Amino acid sequence: MKRLGFTISLLALAVLGGCRSRVVNVKLINTSAQPLSVIVVDYPTATFGVNKLDPGATYEYPIKVLGTGQLKIQFTDANGHNHSFTGPSLEKNDAGVVAVKLTQQSATATSDVSH
Repeated sequence: MKRLGFTISLLALAVLGGCRSRVVNVKLINTSAQPLSVIVVDYPTATFGVNKLDPGATYEYPIKVLGTGQLKIQFTDANGHNHSFTGPSLEKNDAGVVAVKLTQQSATATSDVSH
């Protein structure tokens, strides 16, 4: 009986160990020569932010997409001006990487996401 319980426990661990959460890694890359601040990233059903991103720095954050909508980014340049950018559309359970290159004036995104 103990052997049966042990076997069932091992099978349960094997099944659970194979489960992975589907996430999208969002990479924010400051390609400018000056820092950016108050970076806010809105995505379907949630938001995250970064207080400051130094020149040449990258900040990576994994998100679990639970709805459908576009990635939206707001940031402040070194002169205190606010900027907004609308990125790629995301869908529930997407997985992959979205790289967002930020300058002092704008942003561009490349998406390698599977639905």
